[in-house]
Amino acid sequence: MFPSPGRKVNESIIGMHNSTQSKDHSSTRLMLSLGILSAAIIAFQLALMQILSIVQWHHFAYMVISVAMLGFGAAGTVLAFFRQRLLQGIGWWLPVLMISCGISMSLVVYLSQLSFIRFDSYMLFANYTHIGRLLLTYLLFFIPFLLGALAIGLVFDHYVAIIGKVYFANLLGSAAGGLLLLALLWYLYPNRLPAIISWLPVIAGAMIIPQLHKRTGALRLFALLACVMCALTIVFPPTLHLSQFKDLSKTLLLPEAAIKMERTSPYGPIQAVSSPVLRYAPGMSLAAEQPVTASTAVFLNGDWLGAVAGYNQADTTFVLHNTSFDLPYKMADRKDVLVLQAGTGLEVAHALSRQATRIVAIEPNAVLTTALQQTLSADNDSLFYHPAISVHTTDPRIFLLTDTAYYDLIHLPMAGSFGGSAGLYALHQQYLLTKDAFMHMWPRLQEDGAISISAWMDYPVRHPLKLAATLAEVLEALNIRQPRQHITAIRSWSTISFVITKRPLTTAVVQNIRRFCNQWQFDPVLLPGLQPGERARYHFLQDSSFFQHIDALFSNDRNALYANYDFNIKPATDERPYFSQFIRWKNLSHLAAYFGNRSIPFFEIGYLLVVITLVQIAVVSFVLVLLPLFRRGWKGKHKTGVLLYFGGIGLGYMFVEMVFIQHFTFYFGHPVYAAAAVITVLLFFSGCGSYMAGRFAGNKKAMVIITAIIIVLLCIYATVLMPLLQQTKHSALPVKTGVVLLLTAPLAFCMGIPFPAALSWLARMEATDIPWAWGLNGCVSVISTALATIIAVEAGAALVLWLAALAYCLPLVVWSRWL
Repeated sequence: MFPSPGRKVNESIIGMHNSTQSKDHSSTRLMLSLGILSAAIIAFQLALMQILSIVQWHHFAYMVISVAMLGFGAAGTVLAFFRQRLLQGIGWWLPVLMISCGISMSLVVYLSQLSFIRFDSYMLFANYTHIGRLLLTYLLFFIPFLLGALAIGLVFDHYVAIIGKVYFANLLGSAAGGLLLLALLWYLYPNRLPAIISWLPVIAGAMIIPQLHKRTGALRLFALLACVMCALTIVFPPTLHLSQFKDLSKTLLLPEAAIKMERTSPYGPIQAVSSPVLRYAPGMSLAAEQPVTASTAVFLNGDWLGAVAGYNQADTTFVLHNTSFDLPYKMADRKDVLVLQAGTGLEVAHALSRQATRIVAIEPNAVLTTALQQTLSADNDSLFYHPAISVHTTDPRIFLLTDTAYYDLIHLPMAGSFGGSAGLYALHQQYLLTKDAFMHMWPRLQEDGAISISAWMDYPVRHPLKLAATLAEVLEALNIRQPRQHITAIRSWSTISFVITKRPLTTAVVQNIRRFCNQWQFDPVLLPGLQPGERARYHFLQDSSFFQHIDALFSNDRNALYANYDFNIKPATDERPYFSQFIRWKNLSHLAAYFGNRSIPFFEIGYLLVVITLVQIAVVSFVLVLLPLFRRGWKGKHKTGVLLYFGGIGLGYMFVEMVFIQHFTFYFGHPVYAAAAVITVLLFFSGCGSYMAGRFAGNKKAMVIITAIIIVLLCIYATVLMPLLQQTKHSALPVKTGVVLLLTAPLAFCMGIPFPAALSWLARMEATDIPWAWGLNGCVSVISTALATIIAVEAGAALVLWLAALAYCLPLVVWSRWL
């Protein structure tokens, strides 16, 4: 990390015997210890993402990775100031740092849940103290990464002559940490994960306690106390306090509400809550007289997943019969029905109640499906054992690519949330609501088939308009000459339901829709032959311009509406899958003037939180990493080269990592799987590249070629990565694994070489530049995670890859001038 050119590499790191055999043994044990520590750090990162998914509304991958990078950057600064003191006492400091890292992992989640530290995304702009709490949360999570990075930095420094092999052990351990966390998620609830993971650094530190040292007894006692503390946190895990605005928190306030079932998986914890006063009938007609009951509801990560309702043949009505959701069944008979992302099975039961003879339910969460078939079977009348129903536990997009059957109706889950979500889901990648997804559904329709989807009516209107825009562009892409003859939409007091049909709507179907609307007092929004007065007969809107906007979306004025509307209502795509991201920066001033400054954040808290994170983490990284280095001074001769080189590879590497996490979320269907896959594969092969870095460190031509290969590969990936993943998403897991390795391994191998190669070169030529090299790399890496997220949302992931390629042009130029 910060090598000294005159330091002897064969000096024993822990003061053991002087024989060659003893040194080799201690070196091997140290490499194993380093790998275990590295595995713990990566597993802890992923655990924090899962925990934040529960207590907030998002996994905050960009924030967690930024905090981890901040720890490594700050560790470099600490070593720059106290390097000699730490190296002189390395036999003491190395196990102390590792064990302390484990202790802090077991404690920081406890501390983050204290009332005066715990932040709430929903409250960031209503109570500004929560912004400070967010900063405190950063700093708490920063502590384990700082301690772990200091230990890793000491090892790097001592073994600088074989930095490639040491870096390989570091990255190999990191790759193993991703796989470890995935395994733990199947068996442990997220609040127990940090306690289990914290054992790894403690074990790593205990492994390298010196046998002959004046403080050996104290170190062993410290390790023993750490084991006791980690054991206590396993027995008494922290309580994760969900935001008071989360669906589960509000539901538990109902009379006699109780959690009747809990399960866990990589998708997150599932809870089933029962209450005698629980009711669920989205957008039910005001003319309905049917009593509504739904005694059990299911939540995933504290978010509403759905009500559990059964279908009993003796029932004459079903809860959704007098809601706008019943529209597709009133238009025509639907015998073959495909329910995508079936959740708790409410729409499956709905299809059964409308005499569907074949119902295919797609739900990727196997733990949820098993719970509905077993523990909750009494609540749903053993719905999933009905002979007409078949359940597939796979990703909906994968199923669409592999299925060869045809359907009368394809039903999608509801978009948005009741009362609006304040933009909390702005960064959720919703691949089932992209234009590409609808294009894959269309070939699976019978000639009389239809696709149905509903949305909550929000204000200002966003979700319904974006959904209408998506359907309009899909019909246009399918070369439907008269799209308004293929779509209908009706509105209740709180919901809007869309249906697009493969064949034009016939007169008989239009009459059925009108009768349905008149019976249950719904207002038609899109319908052939619709008169203006029909759109607000039963339910008036505060802003009637909604209807003009709907008409514009199905006309030549669509692009003008996109340009002039206050929110982003352009359809989502697989390249930019953020369906719930609506903010447009240029219109913030207009919105502030109309709604008031304090109202703006509640439209788009989720996206604004990324910006807050970027600003705060940039300031913190400057204060903790670069500012101390400025006080120390920079006496090296390669200031510009170090700045461009290590800043470039820090920016480029993290941009690649963030884009790969996004794309592999599409590929594997879940961000935790994606993050684990990316981190595991990327770091493993980067470690392999680092292992070979020593062969290239002094070879100018080789380094120029390697850097050029990285640039070329990134340019290729920016063009073909997403199309290639789309074409192979349906493949079997071994094939997909091969694709991931083929795509990631060559790039990762090459990206693993520039950093250790440059450090080795600096160690020989200008060791005083090394603190700045590490600090600049860490600072840029910290900022680039949130920055990559913002760029991906605004301009697409492909641009992030192009910018990564441009960033790697900087070290290419530097190599040509340094050597």
